Amino acid sequence: MRQHIQGIDHVVVVVRDLDAARDAFRRMGFAVTPRGVHTLGSQNHCVMFGRDYIELLWSPEGAPHPSRQYYTEFARAGEGLAAIAFGTDSAKGAYTEMLWAGFAPTDPVEFARPVELPEGRREARFRVSMAALDRTPGGRAFVCEHLSRAVVWRPEHQRHANGATGIAAVAFVGADVAGTARAYERLLATPAEPIAEGLVVRTGDAAIAFATTRSLSARFPRIRLSPRTEPLMAALFIRVADRTAAAAALAAGGFAPAPMPDGSFALGADEAHGVALFFG
Repeated sequence: MRQHIQGIDHVVVVVRDLDAARDAFRRMGFAVTPRGVHTLGSQNHCVMFGRDYIELLWSPEGAPHPSRQYYTEFARAGEGLAAIAFGTDSAKGAYTEMLWAGFAPTDPVEFARPVELPEGRREARFRVSMAALDRTPGGRAFVCEHLSRAVVWRPEHQRHANGATGIAAVAFVGADVAGTARAYERLLATPAEPIAEGLVVRTGDAAIAFATTRSLSARFPRIRLSPRTEPLMAALFIRVADRTAAAAALAAGGFAPAPMPDGSFALGADEAHGVALFFG
């Protein structure tokens, strides 16, 4: 790993209807944070875990900041996993590392969103730098420096009825498995390892897997993946304390989670706003 580019901080699921996405994830048994309104023009809800989180993001047409344009255009083609944010202790340091590695990053930009807490209104502040889109096949990759972690990670938002505890992995699918993986090997300065379905780059607590649609579907049958153009981020794997309890929470929310051969349970992209979700 690089000095200033660490493990997965969060993943971004772009949605067209933020209220509908919030309600769906709540029915899955996730605790969802109140709506946040960014100073850059986008809005979100988050599903917070111990060290990472899922961001449900809506970027309206005509969003005022150029950094939001990618998300606006992504939504035109459908919902789904649009980006991976890597943690950093210094967005400026990570910017330099990405620059020297050939990722043509954007200058670090700072933004915020207000958060209503029992003790009063606070600001969640962030500093990000984004790799050029043409250097990270399958989606956006960027670093996110949290300037007010205590405002974002709140205990009351980390208790989930489905027992979710964190992100286990993100899976990319595409025909050129090695080529897609190579970009993230270079970004993280971490070699890929072979797995049965393809390759994996390990990033601390979570991993990034790379496979063909056929090989991923063979391991996880009957689960519908996103129809977006490959390569794409197609699946998100969530750690849960108890698989059976997670399946029960999903069923209580009106879902019919599919049992997988490895003992996990899954929802297809058609049920989860463009991303296949695996609970295991």
